[in-house]
Amino acid sequence: MTTLLLEHLDQLYTVAGDGPRAGGRQGDITPVADGAVACDGATIVATGTTAEVRAQITLDPHAMVVDGRGKSLVPGFVDPHTHVVFAGDRRDELRRRLGGATYSEIAAAGGGILSTVRATRAASEDDLAAQTAVRLAEMLRQGTTTAEAKSGYGLDTATEVRMLRVVAHLNTTQPMELVPTFIGAHEIPPEFRGRQADYVRLVIDEMIPAAAPHAEWCDVFCDRGFFTPEESTAILEAGVRAGMKPRIHADELAASGGPQVAAAVGARSADHLVRVAANGIEALRAGGVIATLLPCAAFHLKLGQFAPARDLIAAGVPVALATDVNPGGGFSPSMPFAIALACFAMHMTFEEALVAATINAAASLDRHHLVGSLEPGKQFDAVLVHGPAVNLLRVNAAPIAGVYKKGVLC
Repeated sequence: MTTLLLEHLDQLYTVAGDGPRAGGRQGDITPVADGAVACDGATIVATGTTAEVRAQITLDPHAMVVDGRGKSLVPGFVDPHTHVVFAGDRRDELRRRLGGATYSEIAAAGGGILSTVRATRAASEDDLAAQTAVRLAEMLRQGTTTAEAKSGYGLDTATEVRMLRVVAHLNTTQPMELVPTFIGAHEIPPEFRGRQADYVRLVIDEMIPAAAPHAEWCDVFCDRGFFTPEESTAILEAGVRAGMKPRIHADELAASGGPQVAAAVGARSADHLVRVAANGIEALRAGGVIATLLPCAAFHLKLGQFAPARDLIAAGVPVALATDVNPGGGFSPSMPFAIALACFAMHMTFEEALVAATINAAASLDRHHLVGSLEPGKQFDAVLVHGPAVNLLRVNAAPIAGVYKKGVLC
């Protein structure tokens, strides 16, 4: 029985089919004209043209029927890399960056990740949840219906676990679905400066066993000035032994061997990749690793370049997109902004970027069987757009007409 029907849509992008999509399939999607989607509660039961869907369904007497003329529908966006749980404010660093200070200079002066660590350690669980809920509401208004949420601003066992408990709490108190990731290896805390090997042991021996009951994924920042490939491998393998799946921050600041680590440990996703080299791209392809690109971070951090999306696609590496929402370099909660940057700064087509923000992003979180496309049997998570779907590229022009999560208009 159909309880919700959206019909006569100018464009319906189902993004249907197996994911992740790579190579020529990355952008191989075509909209359905006069499209329709029928749902029974939270679940899609039919998609196609309005005539096709009407012929397949029986409307519940109290069904809601939405006339989609003048609008388009795309799958709800999946944001597979965020640091959305944190306390404190680093917009003073933004002003310094705009004045010419580099990321390294700001960090050396006590800013950067460690500034947020101090504020997050001091925050209560309730304070963290309240601050994060505001940011999640912003993301939802921009069309994000599923998002990854990392720890990583505690850098001690108690705070890391507290952050993951906040993610679990928010999964029951607001509409967006959150996927929890442990990243105790985000930075070296001040109390371990000069003793990096000791901190790695703490992450492996104490933090990972404590975090594993609360996290699905284990992440590490494998880059110049952070964790080495050898340390990253040891941490991710310990996470796997504890039941967490691996993913990795890689090659944001330098080509540091992160893609090779990702391939070796069977990581689902390698993220950032601004400075990935040809051998790193080949390692990702051979290892079946998804490249999750974060153009908003490259933009806000003024890195001077973006990840080589065209090279990755040409090599057959599936590309996903994320916002990297965080207090220091991920100031935008908007997946449409990430899509726009992917098109205009990384030279992706609109169709490639839409795939990257939906089915490929869902695949990077192992959620592609539930979300990321509009197909019978999946959740009805969708974004209704004024006019053609390409209007999503009109940054700050309010192209989104509505966001559906599990069949409910949010």
